[in-house]
Amino acid sequence: MELPAVNLKAIVFTHWLLTVFACMIDWLPKAYGLANITILAMGVWAIAQRDSIDAIFMFLIGLLLTILTDILLFALYFTEAEKASESGPLRDLFRFSSGMGIFSLLLKPLSCFFMYHMYRERGGEYFVNLGRSQMTFRLVPFEEDHLGVPNKLKLLPSDLT
Repeated sequence: MELPAVNLKAIVFTHWLLTVFACMIDWLPKAYGLANITILAMGVWAIAQRDSIDAIFMFLIGLLLTILTDILLFALYFTEAEKASESGPLRDLFRFSSGMGIFSLLLKPLSCFFMYHMYRERGGEYFVNLGRSQMTFRLVPFEEDHLGVPNKLKLLPSDLT
């Protein structure tokens, strides 16, 4: 099944807009806004450097981390903010702001899925290997190097153990 082409600019813009709406009133700590804006800056970096594997990977990891921080911050601050705004004049604005923050949180896993797909398209591969490297080297006779200087041996990768 072919994935639909999703523009990176659209993903960054959508999350930026939802972050701005979530921060309209002061119910979340500054850490929410700072974390999300920092990650969106990495998204701008990924847009600017189209061939960079590092930029898209950092944006992907950042989105995954902000999923965790968003869940934590919403769990810690939502109930108190809801009680404080229930009888005040900002009740509807709080509902809109919190709704946009929750909507952003719900979109982030989908965005991560598309980011991973873009990461793979750019040539990135991520393997977790905590063991020893399987590649070893063997000595092979070689006549001269690229400068014309005689060289007796050259290291080449091999499958020898």
